[in-house]
Amino acid sequence: MSNRELAMQLIDNLSEYKLGYVVAYLQGINADEIADDTFCDQLLENYENSNDKGDFVSLEEAAKMCGVDINAVQD
Repeated sequence: MSNRELAMQLIDNLSEYKLGYVVAYLQGINADEIADDTFCDQLLENYENSNDKGDFVSLEEAAKMCGVDINAVQD
């Protein structure tokens, strides 16, 4: 039995007043997904419109830009 089938079976056995809790929970999960998708879409759009897209940055240079000392974290 798939998770979806199991969820539907459990929902079918719930009393009406408990369904409100399930609906609220599912709406919250769905809202998080929408927010995540929107955030990722914006990141992709920013990248695609970036003038320095495709420029290579070495690990050392990226670490320096982030203020990280690679030698201090290697061990």
